[in-house]
Amino acid sequence: MRASVRLRPEIAALPPYRQGRPAPADGFKLSSNENPHAPLAGVAEAVAATAGEINRYPDATALPLRERLAERFGVTADEVIVGAGSVSLLAQFIAAAAGPGDEVVYSWRSFEAYPGLVTVSGAASVRVPNRADHGHDLDAMADAITERTRVAIVCSPNNPTGTIVTAADFDAFMARVPGDLLVLLDEAYIEFVRDEASVDGRSLIGRHPNLVILRTFSKAYGLAGLRVGYAVGPEAILDAARATAIPLGVTAASSAAAL
Repeated sequence: MRASVRLRPEIAALPPYRQGRPAPADGFKLSSNENPHAPLAGVAEAVAATAGEINRYPDATALPLRERLAERFGVTADEVIVGAGSVSLLAQFIAAAAGPGDEVVYSWRSFEAYPGLVTVSGAASVRVPNRADHGHDLDAMADAITERTRVAIVCSPNNPTGTIVTAADFDAFMARVPGDLLVLLDEAYIEFVRDEASVDGRSLIGRHPNLVILRTFSKAYGLAGLRVGYAVGPEAILDAARATAIPLGVTAASSAAAL
């Protein structure tokens, strides 16, 4: 039956996410980059221990996990935000900074969720073609920034091409970016990097007041089914993202597993 209510036309035209078919019991779903190894025994035990409390709401801020991450990154707990996967946090940051009439710049092709997240926010995507080696053309991305640009997304290693952004290239990019433009460094696959020239968000903490780094437990840590990611950045930017979040999105099981 055709919907009789008035919907946003750009949303009605946006295809919903359709998950690929599951892998057989003895196979691996490479298209989703799921960790093929079984969960660690300690993780499974930690998750099981939360079963007796599922009648209670979880800690809305995932404070114990934020405190542990803060220790690891040398920041305060208020400079860490936890969400239902890094893609959920990407949606929060984009919604906090961009709306109708604004633009979000990112390399293409990159993470397939970027266009949809931008469309939902009401902003417009500015897709900058990848270089011939499938990496980010950061000079072209900087050239694409206008007065309407509110967010720039850099994905390293880039999903799905696997190419890195070097630390030197990222530094040069940040030097060209306006100080009031939010830059999101998406490092969902950072644990798999072996190239010493690669940018590493941990070394950038505190250097740029407009930079947020995002990471996830879904890939290297094998917690894809529990949906838990995190971001580190200036408290004021994270507070804006917290304001756009659906409350209680990170379960007690997710927090326990990540810890």
